[in-house]
Amino acid sequence: MIGRISFQGEPGAYSHQACREARPEHDPLPCATFDEAIEAVRSGEAELGMIAVENSTYGRVADVHHLLPNSGLHIVGEAFVRVHVNLLGVPGARLENVREAHGHVVILPQAAGFLKAHGIRGKVSSDNARAAREVAEARDPTRAALASELAAEIYGLDVLARHIEDQANNTTRFLIMAREPDMRRRGPGRMMTTFIFRVRNIPAALYKALGGFATNGVNMTKLESYMVGGSFTATQFYADIEGHPDDPNVKLALEELRYFTSECRILGTYPASPRRD
Repeated sequence: MIGRISFQGEPGAYSHQACREARPEHDPLPCATFDEAIEAVRSGEAELGMIAVENSTYGRVADVHHLLPNSGLHIVGEAFVRVHVNLLGVPGARLENVREAHGHVVILPQAAGFLKAHGIRGKVSSDNARAAREVAEARDPTRAALASELAAEIYGLDVLARHIEDQANNTTRFLIMAREPDMRRRGPGRMMTTFIFRVRNIPAALYKALGGFATNGVNMTKLESYMVGGSFTATQFYADIEGHPDDPNVKLALEELRYFTSECRILGTYPASPRRD
């Protein structure tokens, strides 16, 4: 039986594209919010969840780092999607006649240069694929959507301009979530480990906590901090490292980290995506 993979957005969203590329054997399950996408996995409605966490142009996706630690789910994979922004219009529409381009608040700045050059006003939509659907329903040749070619295929729109993003390397990273952890070493490449921690309230605690990664030669690819519960004194850190918890150097680094932290929890161990580099 083929399982389902949940994602935030409507059919044709970039998250839908990530599901197609990374888990083509799973049926995609669109969800209105990240909470609903996570709940679909928790409840068993979906086997996996495809959750966007950061974009190379826009930065991290708001709220996701707060949702993941409390989701009860585990990271079992990652996927990188090259985000090509396309201007989609109704059949027969012409670029020179477009006056408005609808897209998510995250995607509008990514094509700001193109929109300005063509005198097109950006209009905020809750979702890029929804923008494409609404443009198709409106049948107005002066309205267009900023979305994927997959959205054009689904909603019967013409691609008026391809790859109009300002940054040539515009990429979104997704985490693949499951109800159970998978700690196996798998795949031909390196493994990644993601964890959260809070440092103890002692001088230089963060410096000391991270020292073990340097002395043991563990490469930390991401370290982010964010407030917990709206408090300026309660800070939680989110980190990605290369390696598996059973690797001798990673094991030593994590032991040293735990000595200086009040909480340390692994969110998942998974193969590094070939697109990571």
